[in-house]
Parts: sequence; C-alpha cells; structure tokens
Amino acid sequence: MAQTADERSREEPIVDVVVVGAGFAGLTAARDLVRLGYDVVVLEGRDRVGGRSSTTTIAGTPVDLGGTFVGPTQEAVVELARELGCKTVPTHNRGKNLIKWRGRVRRYRSTIPRLSMLELFDVSRIQWRFDRISRRISVAEPWKAPHALSLDDQTLDRWLRSLHASASTRDLMAIMSRVTWGCEPDQVSMLHAVRYVKAAGGIGRMLDVEGGAQQDRFPGGTQQIALRLADELGERVRLNAIVRRIERHADTITVGADGGDVTAKAVIVAIPPAHRGAIDFSPVLPPEYEKLAQHWPQGNLSKAYAAYETPFWRANGCSGEALSDEGPVFITFDVSPEDPEQSGSSRPQGPGILLGFTDPRTFDSLPPAERRERALSGFADLFGDEALQPIDYIDHCWGTEDFAPGGPTAAVPPGSWTTYGPWLRKPVDQIFWAGTETADQWTGFLDGAVRSGRRAAAEVHTELSD
Repeated sequence: MAQTADERSREEPIVDVVVVGAGFAGLTAARDLVRLGYDVVVLEGRDRVGGRSSTTTIAGTPVDLGGTFVGPTQEAVVELARELGCKTVPTHNRGKNLIKWRGRVRRYRSTIPRLSMLELFDVSRIQWRFDRISRRISVAEPWKAPHALSLDDQTLDRWLRSLHASASTRDLMAIMSRVTWGCEPDQVSMLHAVRYVKAAGGIGRMLDVEGGAQQDRFPGGTQQIALRLADELGERVRLNAIVRRIERHADTITVGADGGDVTAKAVIVAIPPAHRGAIDFSPVLPPEYEKLAQHWPQGNLSKAYAAYETPFWRANGCSGEALSDEGPVFITFDVSPEDPEQSGSSRPQGPGILLGFTDPRTFDSLPPAERRERALSGFADLFGDEALQPIDYIDHCWGTEDFAPGGPTAAVPPGSWTTYGPWLRKPVDQIFWAGTETADQWTGFLDGAVRSGRRAAAEVHTELSD
C-alpha cells in the first residue's frame, strides 16, 4: 500500500533546516545555523555555488560574470570575505573618465559627466528632488510612506517626465536603471527606485567608484567567497538538486528535489522572488505570495570583457571608466590585474582588461561572433582602435540562462510594493525567505544577500529554539 507524505516523512531522517539556493544568502544562512548547532542541508539547482556570483578567467585573470564590486558601508560582505581570507584591491580610477554623448567623446572627472551648464543644472535639480522623496521612504516598509501609492503607481520615467527632466537627464537615469536593475526607466516603479537607492545610502554612494559601491573588487573573483563557504559546509551542500516542491506537514516540511527528498523542521528559500514561482508549494501558499512571485520579475543585464597586452588607455590618461548613450556597451570599468602606480612601474603592465556592461535588448539575441564584434566596436568608440585587437574576449548574458535566468536583481514594476511588498519576506509557518531582494541595506548587492541570510538564520533560530 502506498505511503502518505506524513508516513514517508516519519521514516526519513529529519534535518533541522533545508536551505534552498547556494548563493551568498543561502550559504551565509547555512553557515550561521551550523555554527549554532543545527543540522543543515543546502540544495542548489546549478552545478556550482555562488548564484549570481560566477567567476571565470580571461587571459589567465579571474573576472566576474556576475557580482563584482564592494564598497564602504558594505560591512557584511567585506567582513565575511575577510574571515574567509578573500582580499580586495581598489578599482582603478586614476585618470580621466570618458563619455560618448550625442556622437562626441569627451573627458570628465567625478560621478557627473561633463555636460553643458544647463544640463548639469537639470541633473542636480532632479537628483535633489529624488533625494528629497527618499528621505520620506521607510526602507523596511515603503508601502507605508506618504504618497506611497502615487509613487508606486508611476514609473521612474513617468516621474522624470512629470518634472520636465531634460533628454540628457533622462538618458543618464536610463544608464543608471540599466546597470542597477537591468531594465529601462519605464519598467521600474518610482517607489522601488527611491527605496532601492536609499538602501544603498544615496545615488552617489551607489554609483561612485571612490567612496562608492564600485570602490573595491576581489582579484580572485567574488565566487571564491561562495566556494570557501561551501568548503566549510562540506557535504551539506548538494548541487544539481533543483527543488521542485515544498510540502508542509503537521510538524515537518518535505523538500522534493532532484536527487532525493529532504525532510526538515524549517526551510529557508534563498532565491529571487521571481523564481519562487517555479516551486510547487503544498498546501498552496496564501495568494499574495504567488502573486508576488509573478510581479517581482528579474531584470536582465549582460557583460563583456576584453583583454589586451597592456591597459593602453592608461597611457592616454584615461581611467577606463566610460559612459555611452549608444549601445550595446553603455558603461565600462578597468579591471586589469595590476596597477602600475601601486607596483612602482612607470610603464603599464599587462594584461589590460576592460569590463563593459551591455544592453541585453540589442546584445543577447546576437550570435557569439557578432556579440564580440559589437562589444569591441563599443570599446573602440570610447578608447580608440586599439580596442579592436584584444588577446582574449568573453561575454555572458544572464537573461538567456536555462536555469534561474535574469539579474542583477529584481526590476520591480509599478504597483508591486504597495500591493505585495508586505509578503516579500514574511514567513509562512516554517518557511522563511532570504535573498538580496529581501534586504533592507544594500538591496540587490552581494552585501544585501549576506545580510538577508543572517536575518533569515536568526529568524529560524528564534523559531526552533522556542
């Protein structure tokens, strides 16, 4: 006679906690719980750990296909990296930045590009209005803010147009939107935009290199943090274990995954909200949770790297940072492995590596050879024809991945925060939620993922120790 789920769960070994997802959030939660004495199993659908952190090599140098940078006030991930022996180096930013704007390449310094006085005034005006709104937003409960419904009812683009922002200001904000959420300004809620920026400490903190979120990077790549966490956890981490269902029983939860079921006292789901919808919950979750998964989509962002014999742009007085109002490359950074100013060399050493964020709308659907050609052409438009002759090249399109596609984070559309926000991380019985999208500090960043894992682990500990 067939066994019931409750009968099977009584016969199977029961662990304390199952963590779904071996990204920074899930691995951090598992590590904290193991240190508290709990028996934990981590189920990861990919064949690797790290989630949206994935490190590969170009010209023999580690580079990150996903999360790359860290900066001041990101203490959670920096402290974790320090504990695990993962060092950081400053992101190169000496020299002039470049901007290709309206068909012309110009040099500038600081965060704001060199524009006309009227354009600079308009950018400052819009930033002041943006900051003023964010001061009235609660990061923890943005749906309770004054005018929350009005802010959530409109897109960032609609808000900009309501203030008669200039075309230049709107185009600059579009670059911010693409690199931050992987979407256009007419796709993201204004309430989400101000809440997200406030969680990062302001526009300057979020976008700057020196003193900002791009100040430092890991020469060995960010995925080494996840790999070292997984090494600590050992056989508790199971790869290629796609979670298909989560069944709640009277006192336990059974997690059905490829490779075998696991029964536990509590579960932490540490994946993006949009991917929760791929799991069959039984009994079904309250309807707000299902709708949240449908209305919290992932953005799409792609990256291209080109390696050269030397960082030739430095010899021309350029930092490697650039912006462009044309695609597909719209923002660049110098992530070369050595900094000649620090090494004491008077001559640029190699290899030189340019990182370019690319627009998935015009990039992802192209054949690999054409993507390479378009990306190198974008680099050459900014840095000259030397950029057309790399010694190595790679790119990665997160939106085209077969499993758990999208990134860098959620691109939350209008209406979602005020309608579904209260259920973003509210537990359901013994099911808890983690992931950088659920963080109140540095939402969407590696730091936010670590913070969310620690918060979820603390919630589980409180539940199981009562």
